[in-house]
Amino acid sequence: MDALEKALKGGKLDYSESDFLLVDQIVEKNSRIINEINYQNHTADERRALFSRLFGYQVPATSDIKAPFNADVGCHTFVKGNVFINKDCFFMDLGGIWIGEGTKIGPRVSLITVNHEEGPTQRRNMITKSIHLEKNVWLGAGVTVLPGVTIGENSIVGAASVVTKDVAPNSVIVGSPARKIRDVRRN
Repeated sequence: MDALEKALKGGKLDYSESDFLLVDQIVEKNSRIINEINYQNHTADERRALFSRLFGYQVPATSDIKAPFNADVGCHTFVKGNVFINKDCFFMDLGGIWIGEGTKIGPRVSLITVNHEEGPTQRRNMITKSIHLEKNVWLGAGVTVLPGVTIGENSIVGAASVVTKDVAPNSVIVGSPARKIRDVRRN
């Protein structure tokens, strides 16, 4: 199993030059695609085609991802249909990011799936944990979601919140760290 497969599976990755050479090569290749996305004007269809190259599968025609956009590896993000991702988001997706049907992501959102070991002599080692945004999640502007978090269906995360733990479905959460303030209102 190579470093990319280990990272997507989750857990501790002991840093070694050979393991991370593959990751570095993917980052370099995908940085070219990200630069093309960010530094040229594109229609929604052209952007979708570029994101499909970056992610490694066909992004649904009903989903729209705005530029600028940034990612570490890019190929561990999985987007369902009717997803909207606004400008200036950063996805550290080495550990895997799953974005459910109908999810809305505001500008400048950061989804982080990687951390490092705490001990000073082991900090080159990484710990990956995936992020799951279930169906119809809405992340406000400037939200940060940390490794291993699942945000439940229909939940709303208020602007500038930092999500450090799982969120129950149908919740409205805000703050740093984010806390539940109420249930989502039903129309």
